[in-house]
Amino acid sequence: MTTTSTSPPGSRFAVARQVADAVLFEGYVLYPYRASAAKNRLRWQFGVLVPPAWGPAHDEHSFQRTELIMEPRGAAALSVELRFLHAQRRTVEEALGDGSFAAVPELHLSDRVLVPWDEGTEERVEMTFPVAELTAGEITLAFARPARTQTEAVLDANGRERGRLVRRTEPVEGVVRLRATELDVPYRALKLTAVVENTSSWTPGADGADRDSALPRSLVASHLLLGLSAGSFLSMTDPPEWAADAVAGCGNRHTWPVLAGGRDSRGNGRADVVLSSPIILEDHPAIAPESAGAMYDATEIDEILALRTAALTDQEKREARGTDARAAAVIDLADNMPPEVLERLHGAVRALREITGPQPSGDPGVPAFFEEDAVFRPDTPWWDPEHSDAAPAPDRIQVDGTSVGPGSRVLLRPGLRRTDAQDLFLQGRTALVEAVLHDVDGGVHLAVTVEGDPGADIRREQGRFLYFQPDEVAPLEDA
Repeated sequence: MTTTSTSPPGSRFAVARQVADAVLFEGYVLYPYRASAAKNRLRWQFGVLVPPAWGPAHDEHSFQRTELIMEPRGAAALSVELRFLHAQRRTVEEALGDGSFAAVPELHLSDRVLVPWDEGTEERVEMTFPVAELTAGEITLAFARPARTQTEAVLDANGRERGRLVRRTEPVEGVVRLRATELDVPYRALKLTAVVENTSSWTPGADGADRDSALPRSLVASHLLLGLSAGSFLSMTDPPEWAADAVAGCGNRHTWPVLAGGRDSRGNGRADVVLSSPIILEDHPAIAPESAGAMYDATEIDEILALRTAALTDQEKREARGTDARAAAVIDLADNMPPEVLERLHGAVRALREITGPQPSGDPGVPAFFEEDAVFRPDTPWWDPEHSDAAPAPDRIQVDGTSVGPGSRVLLRPGLRRTDAQDLFLQGRTALVEAVLHDVDGGVHLAVTVEGDPGADIRREQGRFLYFQPDEVAPLEDA
């Protein structure tokens, strides 16, 4: 079931904009958040619409096309919001003391190291008009962003001018084209086509140019928000049967539309808002409530990024802070994250639902939980030692004639049967045994934390360990 809304465009896009912000800055700056890192030297991977003179010859795109089916009601209005980043080139200049400045590759300050970098400024193109106008003919909105230059003084801790940042933005031009056509289906429905195109007149020139020259004239991370004041859009992946052929006939190029209106108080997905994104999403995407803030690098989960970022050296953090204000915010987020917030990033189980009907057994006042066909009682372990004839498993074992258990120190020597390449880095490291575990097949495993690991205390609190078999360790003295 889907619901619609008659709320104004600003509030209607509020939920979708949270996800749209993540799309806008996807891959903006990657761990370890330094401009010098190899993976930060190739920027802007998603939704880049380059000038038409550059795109075809370099397998890049200058346009996006969104097609989807909508069911407007009455005198419905369509709100459209194009969002993209406009790259601005930042250079670093050092003050020479005589009022002049000279460009430098680095400017060292007490808290950061400033380096040249391409920043991204958010741009929006917004419009609202009656749906009836779309069926009468194509609506075109051209837009342009002019070239500009800005300077920012760089002061040290004592307020003395050390240099300046010079930001230069190149002109960029584009156009949004929209039209709608009536469909021959059992219910009133329209096929909406929305095209976003970079129309910048820049050309590479006779001496050629590289991608870095085209990027300041590009629409970066380009995506659309579409909203109906009355009516609904149809899902592109789960349309009603009567509209399946019409949905199949939609052609989306370099973007993908999903329902993004969030959910109402009853958990039903709203269908009055669509996010057309260069990153393929599912209907009703949402930011995880556990997320403490934007970390931009979606190749890793927040927990791993937070731990790795907190473990950067002070010099690496100074370089990251000088790379970009958003990178500096990630460093501060990781450095100041409370333990309870980091604990929350470890994961959440969302598939368990409370059973409100008859209980399977025992005290009817204790709720049970189920996932698929398995039933769990939160107050009873899967194995109850009081009703088992098995003897408790020993918490210490013999390894090479030495008793090993919790608190023992061991030397790691992963065996050949292991296939994880990361085990090579653990060869010869010392570790602390946290527990001796026995599986149902009689196997024995040692849960360990590696000595010298800055994240060992956190992993110990969360119960996350590395596991080795007895023949993969050599006993040392107990801790």
